[in-house]
Amino acid sequence: MIPTNQLLGLEGKTAVVTGAGGVICSRIADGLCEIGMNVMLLDVDEARAIEKADELKAKYPDVIVEGFFANVLDKRSLESAKKRILSFVSAIDFLINGAGGNSPKATTQSEQIIPGQDEDLSDFFDLEMDGFDHVFNLNFKGTVLPSMVFGKDLVDRGNGGILNVSSMNAFRPLTKIPAYSAAKSSINNFTQWLSVHFAKTGVRVNAIAPGFFLTTQNKFLLVDDKGKPTERGQKIINGTPMGRYGEIEELVGTSIYLLSDMSKFVTGIVIPIDGGFSAYSGV
Repeated sequence: MIPTNQLLGLEGKTAVVTGAGGVICSRIADGLCEIGMNVMLLDVDEARAIEKADELKAKYPDVIVEGFFANVLDKRSLESAKKRILSFVSAIDFLINGAGGNSPKATTQSEQIIPGQDEDLSDFFDLEMDGFDHVFNLNFKGTVLPSMVFGKDLVDRGNGGILNVSSMNAFRPLTKIPAYSAAKSSINNFTQWLSVHFAKTGVRVNAIAPGFFLTTQNKFLLVDDKGKPTERGQKIINGTPMGRYGEIEELVGTSIYLLSDMSKFVTGIVIPIDGGFSAYSGV
C-alpha cells in the first residue's frame, strides 16, 4: 500500500497562508504541518501570526513555520513578506487565500423590506459604503493581490497551486450580508478565470466553500450572548441536512486534497464543505 504522504506529494513543500491568525486558516495551517509541510503564516495582526507560528513550531518541530505581517490590500506589504519568507525557505509551492471577513457596517438588520413593518431595522438603503467597500475589498481584492504577488513565483517555477476560501454565500446569497455575499461570489468567478489563465503553466487554482462554522466574523449573527442560536442561526441549522454547524478541522481534508497530487487534473472547481446545505431545497 502506498504511504499517504507519498500519495499526497506535499511533504517538504511550502504553503503561504493569508488570514492565518483566524480560526479557519490557523486550523488548516495546523493540518498542513501535520503532513510535513512548511507553512508561512501571514496576517495583518503580526502578533497573532507569530503567536500561531510559535504554537505550530512547538507542536511540529520538524517543519519550518514562521509568522509575518502582511496587509492583503497592499501589494508592497505582500512583496515585503515574500522577501522575508524566501529567507527561510528556498521556494514557495502553494498559496492559500484565507484573509477575509464581514462587518456590521456592511450588514442589514432586516432580511427583507416589508412595507409597514420593521421600519426601525436597517435595510439596504442604510448600508454604509465605507463598510461595504471594506468587506468587498478585503475578501475579493484581498484574494487577487496575494495571487499576483505569490502566483508569479508559482508560474515561473511551473508548478504548485492556489487555494481560495469562498463561502456558501457565493452559491446562494444570504440575507443581511450583501457585501460579503457579492465578494465571495466574485471569488468563485475569479477562481475559474485564474485557473484557465494558469492552466498551461502547471499551476492549479481551486477553492473551498465552507458552509456554516462559528467564527469571530459570524458569531454575532448566529449566537446570542448566552450562547444560544439566534433565529437566524436556527434557520441555518434547519437548512443543513446534517443538523449542525461544521467543525473547523472538517475543512482540512478537502484543502489538502486540492493542494495534493491526488488532484493533479483538478482545476477551476469550488468544493462546498457544508453538511448538505447547498443540496437541500428546504422541502
